[in-house]
Amino acid sequence: MNEQALFDLELKVLLEALYQRYHYDFRSYAVSSLRRRVSQAMQRYECQRLSDLQHRLLHEPELFAQAMQFFTVQVSEMFRDPEYFRQMREQVVPVLRTYPSVKLWVAGCSSGEEVWSLAILLHEEGLLERSIVYATDINPAALATAEAGAYGIDRLAQFSRNYLAAGGTGSLSDYYTTAYDGAVFDRQLRRNVVFADHSLATDTVFSEVHLVSCRNVLIYFNRDLQDRAVGLFREALVHRGFLGLGSKESLQFGRHHDAFEACSREHRLYRKVA
Repeated sequence: MNEQALFDLELKVLLEALYQRYHYDFRSYAVSSLRRRVSQAMQRYECQRLSDLQHRLLHEPELFAQAMQFFTVQVSEMFRDPEYFRQMREQVVPVLRTYPSVKLWVAGCSSGEEVWSLAILLHEEGLLERSIVYATDINPAALATAEAGAYGIDRLAQFSRNYLAAGGTGSLSDYYTTAYDGAVFDRQLRRNVVFADHSLATDTVFSEVHLVSCRNVLIYFNRDLQDRAVGLFREALVHRGFLGLGSKESLQFGRHHDAFEACSREHRLYRKVA
């Protein structure tokens, strides 16, 4: 058995052990991505062997809480892929306006940039007051960051460029205050946002929704877990509800591809048909 095969075997044992110990299920995440991130964790915690990292993670719960950053990807920005949000304004918002109340689900919300982006969009389109936005993730630290809505001031220029390119109707600075080296977004935006722990690998549907936005999450799952997640979205969505994915994600080869039609295939915006 070569070194790569041995590492993958130990990785499989580690993931099973973490599931049994902490009930976090990473067993169906894409192996190539896990290899890289677990190797980074080994360097960070000065573990020469994967078995050393496993020992520490199993016996030091506080270390596992820290290490969640390596098992879940926390890379996002406000109004990421601005044309996606422009298409949201043009194609999704007019339909959402036809409902007396609206529910949206941001699955795998990470540190919250997309949640706050959607809240701003809904506010500008006059929908926020009659909307509930469910923001879910499995990483408690990421959820805490998302709920706080505080981001580094060095990120604001890019956020603002994205906002304008996405069709923002004002100035992003209308929605935050700055202090020291950070910006805090207006708490009024999150009055109708519910932050909650939810795993696409192990949990079930918790509400009927009109839109699911799950962007740049499925790329870290293997095919079976991708199908499970899209199955949850299909079950959660109302008839003719909307599903948004990341720019490198697609329904084309999945189990549920025939349950959706493309509103904007280029920008990964779909609508449920079955």
